[in-house]
Amino acid sequence: MAQTFRHPEILEIARQRGKVVVEDLAAHFEVTVQTIRRDLAELAEAGKLERVHGGAILASGVANIGYEERRTLHTEAKAEIARRCARDIPENCSVFINIGTSTEAVARELLYHRNLMVVTNNMNVANILAGNPNCEVIVAGGTLRRSDGGLVGNLTVDTIRQFKFDLAVIGCSGLDEDGDMLDYDIQEVNVSRTILNQSRRAFLVSDHSKFQRSAPARIGPISELDALYTNKPLPGALAQKCIEWDVDVILPEPEMHAASGKAAR
Repeated sequence: MAQTFRHPEILEIARQRGKVVVEDLAAHFEVTVQTIRRDLAELAEAGKLERVHGGAILASGVANIGYEERRTLHTEAKAEIARRCARDIPENCSVFINIGTSTEAVARELLYHRNLMVVTNNMNVANILAGNPNCEVIVAGGTLRRSDGGLVGNLTVDTIRQFKFDLAVIGCSGLDEDGDMLDYDIQEVNVSRTILNQSRRAFLVSDHSKFQRSAPARIGPISELDALYTNKPLPGALAQKCIEWDVDVILPEPEMHAASGKAAR
């Protein structure tokens, strides 16, 4: 079957099942797994699918990808972003770290920072930083979301409002060309908005896959950030917004730093 005929059917199977598996598609189309991997790579490049271990999933929608599945996505990129972000988090400061696999990666990079106070609504972050004896960890109250260890709801918001953080490190589910940070869960969005309101500075950690993803709930514009840490240059419209809004765009390698309205770090 010609490749152009396979692509629509692959997308339809992904819509029906939520995920496609390389070996299953190879058997279905009677082609090699290498051929299917090329198909999935091209569909991912077009923003129609997102590659995961052993297959692919739909790139966006009204429901987020499962948390354990997200942990397997872009792990190297997240680690690079986290290392670069952690370099800009000083010791002797208060930090809020919210829900997400990218923010968990930042927490791992803070295990040797000294004299930190970290407040989080992410049980995974709290467990990671429990390994740093020089870090005071405060867990925000709220309703436990078992799917990802997140704490959300009015109690979480009320707890956050008791603080004024030196710095917030947040994640999001998508970034659109209008410059808006997006998410799937309105309760999580309310928490993220409160975090931004209660922080003197704010960093967003987001790998390049978020540039191609949409989500229904709006956190706010990236103009509310001081810096966006990512692993690839932003698309043109989004890059222009960062310049106009004076938001640093910081890539892992110093020579790849994107243009910014602020002085380079």
